[in-house]
Amino acid sequence: LCLCWALGPAAASAPPNILLLLMDDMGWGDLGVFGEPSKETPNLDQMASEGMLFLDFYTANPLCSPSRAALLTGRLPVRNGFYTTNAHARNAYTPQDIVGGIPDSELLLPELLKKAGYTNKIIGKWHLGHRPQFHPMKHGFDEWFGSPNCHFGPFDNRALPNIPVYRDWEMIGRYYEDFKIDLKTGEANLTQIYLQEALDFISKQQASQQPFFLYWAIDATHAPVYASKHFLGTSQRGLYGDAVREIDDSIGKILKHLQKLGISENTFVFFTSDNGAALISAPKQGGSNGRFLCGKQTTFEGGMREPAIAWWPGHIPAGGVSHQLGNVMDLFTTSLSLAGLQPPGDRQIDGIDLLPAILQGKLIDRPIFYYRGNEMMAVRVGLYKAHYWTWSNSWEEYSKGVDFCPGQNVSGVTTHTQEEHTTLPLLFHLGRDPGEKYPLSFASDEYQRAMEQISVVVQQHKATMVPGEPQLNVCDKAVMNWSPPGCEKLGKCLKQPKSDPKKCIWPH
Repeated sequence: LCLCWALGPAAASAPPNILLLLMDDMGWGDLGVFGEPSKETPNLDQMASEGMLFLDFYTANPLCSPSRAALLTGRLPVRNGFYTTNAHARNAYTPQDIVGGIPDSELLLPELLKKAGYTNKIIGKWHLGHRPQFHPMKHGFDEWFGSPNCHFGPFDNRALPNIPVYRDWEMIGRYYEDFKIDLKTGEANLTQIYLQEALDFISKQQASQQPFFLYWAIDATHAPVYASKHFLGTSQRGLYGDAVREIDDSIGKILKHLQKLGISENTFVFFTSDNGAALISAPKQGGSNGRFLCGKQTTFEGGMREPAIAWWPGHIPAGGVSHQLGNVMDLFTTSLSLAGLQPPGDRQIDGIDLLPAILQGKLIDRPIFYYRGNEMMAVRVGLYKAHYWTWSNSWEEYSKGVDFCPGQNVSGVTTHTQEEHTTLPLLFHLGRDPGEKYPLSFASDEYQRAMEQISVVVQQHKATMVPGEPQLNVCDKAVMNWSPPGCEKLGKCLKQPKSDPKKCIWPH
């Protein structure tokens, strides 16, 4: 096996293309290959059979934008600023009125890949801040087609503006006005548009012989869920399944396109999701986390363990299954390694290089940290997971029908008040109990042995933790998408209200 492309750009004619397929709120249990009963993901299942399936792959945060910030920086959100200090252990993201975003001090994957001659494109949801200084093309991307926020709406353009869709530097329209999403039927053509953008970019790059990095961050499985007309009503799982089927079909077309152009053996592809399925939207608008506990917003396995597949014909042995503990932050370090680049040495990088695990089947010993806001909630070492804090969501929210663990109440585990377990962490063996239902007895020898090992890992981690400046503390209606660049040409600039910054309120 030749690792020559990884020895530096001079050692090989060109480093491989890198294609990261990031889903939005897609759960571990949504793929046929992970046991979804209706088996409606034939292309992703085939991708797994031709590549490597990761069974123990995690996100860095159980919510959209912090996990994306982690993927692109290789750093935990508490380091890169994608968290809040307004209240303890709160999940926070980048809604329209957030003032913060990705800091200039952070080095993003596309910025670094430029050094190895890559052309970089993002298709879909950015979610790292929508104000001009946070624009993806100021952070290493050469092209963008997509949106800075989720496709929430429609809004009235007076109290709240509709979310813009960008091509490169300027908006080309807004959701619900120029890019239709029918909330009654769930019909929208966006996945087809995102697919075509990907195929065109790949063709263009192949013709120019330039290595490319394509970050395909589509959002059809985030509520409000949508699919195009051809896929509506075709799934046994309803509208959510329709969206999954269309995504699966699109990924099949992208992989076939790489093969048809003769560049599949020079393109590393990785598929995963930003966080677990949003059970609050299930069953009509949310996916499945399989056997795992709870979902999006929580640091239980259902919120943070993700479907993950690596595909690289001619390099990754077909039909591989890995128990390597992986994390979205590893995609940063692994991509740099593919490009023959070293990760930045002037900051703490949390992602590891997965190539030894992917190409040689090696297992790299590393812990997984489960953060919620500014708090380390849990840690996984080997097959053991220790919870230092538990919290699903508040009684106040729960009493209003907001439930992140529907049908999954585990006494003393899925708590509705923040429960501290730092003196005696709740410990689970994820091999025997992947659903986190049976905490080990505090008095057992097994508990004592495992916690001795875990305590050392946690102490080392906390000793080196220097949190970044929190970006998700301040909200201001004046910074919303009233007048994005390009609005004048379209006659779509809206009147901006007076600035009135406030502390953001994060209920969960």
